[in-house]
Amino acid sequence: MNKRQQGFTIIELIIVVVILGLLAASALPRFTDVTADAEDSAIEGVAGGFASAVGIVRGEWELRGRPKGGTDGAGAELQMDGVPVFVDGDTGYPVSGDDDTATDVTLSNQDCRTVMTAILQGSPTVMAEGDNGAIDEYRYYTYATDDPSTTPAQGQGTNQVCVYYLVNTIKGISPLPSGNDFQTVGNSFVYNPRNGGVNVFSNNN
Repeated sequence: MNKRQQGFTIIELIIVVVILGLLAASALPRFTDVTADAEDSAIEGVAGGFASAVGIVRGEWELRGRPKGGTDGAGAELQMDGVPVFVDGDTGYPVSGDDDTATDVTLSNQDCRTVMTAILQGSPTVMAEGDNGAIDEYRYYTYATDDPSTTPAQGQGTNQVCVYYLVNTIKGISPLPSGNDFQTVGNSFVYNPRNGGVNVFSNNN
């Protein structure tokens, strides 16, 4: 007794392909949103840890009797678990991990890099503007720039801030961000050593 074998008809196959296509078209935007959400979470997580570490350093400065350092607050050094951290002697907020001349006014790109590595345990990989190497190789890219919220006209004087970019969100951008472009490009957080503020900017939508 022979059994007749039956397969799918061409109409059934076309229907299956159409259904799979519709499912893929509806699912794809959800996967792209997952990437953007992950990048937002990454910058917010590191920024939150950074802000907590800044607060701990400031608390240590208070406990040590607010050491003033030298001229203009430079050279005020704290030891955080055996790691040297230099703070601005006028504000108590960290300004460098290896430069005893740094203040919130003289902050350099390198100071911004060493602040992150000094105050965060297990710090993510970070490079400063001007370091050798391709930016695509690093998780965070940083530079110092004038604080956009203060001007001499306000009687506060202009200080420097540190801008930390999540590198994956600025790949392919040329020229690389500079000045206050951090407010419109990529995912970044900004650290202000004058008041300890940490602000997150997400622009990778």
